Amino acid sequence: MEHGDRSIAILGIGTAVPAYRLEQGETAQRLAEALKDNPNSARWAKRIFKQCGVESRFTCEPNLLEPAESCRYFPSVSNTSVPTTAERMKTYKEASVPLGLEAARKALSDADAQPSDITHLITVSCTGQFLPGMDAALIRQLELSDTVNRIPLQFLGCAAGLKAVCLSKQIVAGNPHAKVLVVCVELCTLHIQPSTEREALFAASFFGDGASACVVGSAGAEHRGIFQLGQAHSVLLPDSAEDMVWELGNHGFDLYLSPDIPKQIGRLVPQEVERLLKGDTHPPELELWAIHPGGRGIVDTLQDIFELTEEQTQPSLSVLRNYGNVSSATILFVLNEMRQQLEGRGSERAGGIALAFGPGLTVEMIQIAYAPSTSAIIQAQLSGSIGTSV
Repeated sequence: MEHGDRSIAILGIGTAVPAYRLEQGETAQRLAEALKDNPNSARWAKRIFKQCGVESRFTCEPNLLEPAESCRYFPSVSNTSVPTTAERMKTYKEASVPLGLEAARKALSDADAQPSDITHLITVSCTGQFLPGMDAALIRQLELSDTVNRIPLQFLGCAAGLKAVCLSKQIVAGNPHAKVLVVCVELCTLHIQPSTEREALFAASFFGDGASACVVGSAGAEHRGIFQLGQAHSVLLPDSAEDMVWELGNHGFDLYLSPDIPKQIGRLVPQEVERLLKGDTHPPELELWAIHPGGRGIVDTLQDIFELTEEQTQPSLSVLRNYGNVSSATILFVLNEMRQQLEGRGSERAGGIALAFGPGLTVEMIQIAYAPSTSAIIQAQLSGSIGTSV
């Protein structure tokens, strides 16, 4: 990167959650009541709800807060009252756009960007779909240009939010005047299954609803507290296609998560991090670790392998604790949490990496560098501490 070039960065971030909060202890108790005729499943559910690292989450479905006997998503109800996929998609259509709008407006404000500045709109979701899609609704209600280049990323799972950020970086690299708005909306709790099976109960224990958005573009002198974007890497891990499966069913989407996922990630991801950094003339010190908390086990595994401190994993675990896994939207929650901590400490520039994981198993990663101001980037470039990729 030439010293006179402006940096490509996440210029602003916004997040939003629905109005209804699921407290983990209360939800586990109500689910155990619904499983009273299956005591083994009830005991297992209470244990996994306690151990998964989540204390609260949010949902767009108020029925999930009702007593066990009247919750249509719990095993105690009759099959005839379980919400169909069509009903769940109706709720998704009604709830997704307002959440996406809220997150997008916050991101635009945070980036000091006007709707007319946006040249590309990337919408991300794997928990619902309708046409005309969320992208068309956002253009109208945000008053974006009707010629905005729309790129929907659908059904790519938890890694899609970071994939959208990496794609945005490529777009701006090809056109320094471009500004990309990324909007991720996931309503995961709509797919809770009224099942006694351990796979379904595990999935029900830690997914939450929410939206996140960011603006990616060339950083100007007016921007503060940004994440500069560097080298990116995407890989489909071998022998892991069946470890994470997400299929359409008659009563929502059916999710299977293998208990071997943390082990697979621990075995294969270190060499991919090395590939990301290979060839960098000034490899950065990976001080910042924005890890998508796909589960507590993933974060713990990476903490052990890379010998990370509690402070380095705190943003990921804090998001998991307070919001659960919000699928593709989660990584921007983590980056926002990380930025707030860095700003609160008055930190100077710091380099690191963001990682997210999805079906495949897919790993998306990108080098990041926090800069409290654009001048900090320029000074680091002049001193040679920023290589050609970051």
